[in-house]
Amino acid sequence: MKNIFNGIIVLLALVACDSNRLYEEYKTIDPAGWHKDSIASFELEISEPGQGYNLYINIRNQGNYPNSNIWLFLEVESPQGQMLTDTVEYILAEKSGQWRGSGIGDLFDNQFSYRQNVRFENPGKYQFFIRQGMRAEQLKGIHDIGLRIEKQN
Repeated sequence: MKNIFNGIIVLLALVACDSNRLYEEYKTIDPAGWHKDSIASFELEISEPGQGYNLYINIRNQGNYPNSNIWLFLEVESPQGQMLTDTVEYILAEKSGQWRGSGIGDLFDNQFSYRQNVRFENPGKYQFFIRQGMRAEQLKGIHDIGLRIEKQN
């Protein structure tokens, strides 16, 4: 009974520490590989356009991922249909070959800053689209791709 109580306290503390999170979602990548034309899409509602937001890309890779980095193509569509396109690179492993991020078994979890203090111009639904940009037909070793948006303090 004491362990259950302690577990509940820890869970409540973790939730309280995450009060700035507006949105967080992961998309699982096909185990056969992330096809070059496959798009992970995320949709969220922005109700406070004047608020500053921090945007993060979350990546879970497996130990068999063949590269130390990953290139991503991102597109953001506003409620009015305007598109912002971007290309970003994130480093998943040190030069020594050691994976970055936290790991459980053969799965490594990283959160990368994408943009800080973003102010969305209008309220409404925003769509985010992420594709792998590694020039591989099927990119193996990426388990999940995610998007996190936090309110800036």
